[in-house]
Amino acid sequence: MPSDIAVKICGLGTPADVAATAAAGAVYCGFVFFEKSPRNISVEKAAALAVDAPVGLAKVALTVNADDAFLDALVAQVPLDMLQLHGAESPARVAEVKARYGLPVMKAVGVADASDLVTLDSYLSVADQILVDAKPPRAAELPGGNGLSFDWRLIAGRRWPVPWMLAGGLTPDNVAKAIRVTGARQVDVSSGVEGAPGIKDADKIAEFCRAAQGVIA
Repeated sequence: MPSDIAVKICGLGTPADVAATAAAGAVYCGFVFFEKSPRNISVEKAAALAVDAPVGLAKVALTVNADDAFLDALVAQVPLDMLQLHGAESPARVAEVKARYGLPVMKAVGVADASDLVTLDSYLSVADQILVDAKPPRAAELPGGNGLSFDWRLIAGRRWPVPWMLAGGLTPDNVAKAIRVTGARQVDVSSGVEGAPGIKDADKIAEFCRAAQGVIA
C-alpha cells in the first residue's frame, strides 16, 4: 500500500496557493519571511493567509537569523503551528526561540558532505524537527529555495531521534526516488512546484503530492 509521506509546500503567497496545497493533501504549508527571497511575504499578508487556511493544515513560518523583535511581531499576528529557522542560528538560539514562543521549532541544516552531518547532530537535543536541505553555494543569496539537491546517499538509512524532513531540489519527477534512497517520511518543496520564481503552480503541487504519497512503503 502507499506510504504515509507528509508533504510541506513552502513559499506560499496567495489564497490559491494555500487552497491548492490543502487540496493536494499536503500536511504543512510554509510562509517565507526573508527579503531576498522571491517568495518573501509580509507579516500582514501571512496573517490573512493563515487565518483562512483549512483546519488541519500546519502553518510554518520560515525565518533567517530573525531577531526577537521580528519574531515577537510575527507570532503575535500570525496563527502559526511551527517556526522554521533557516539561517545560521546556533543550537543555543534554537533553544531560546523554542522557550520564548512555546512553538515547535524546525531547524534547517544544509548538507553538502559528511562533515555537515556533525553540524546536524548538534541540533538534535534542541530542535523539534530537522530539515535536511542542500547546502547553498557560497555565493548564493538564499539559504534555501535554490532548486539544488545533495547526494542523498549521504543520509541513506540514517535515523535521528527527532522527526526530519528532506528538502533541496525536489520535484514531482525525483521526489519518489529521493524518498526511496533516503527513507524520508517527510519532504519539503518550494521552487520545484513553481512556474516561475515565487509563482506556485497548482498542477505541480498536486503532481508532487501524488508522487510523494504514492511511494510504496
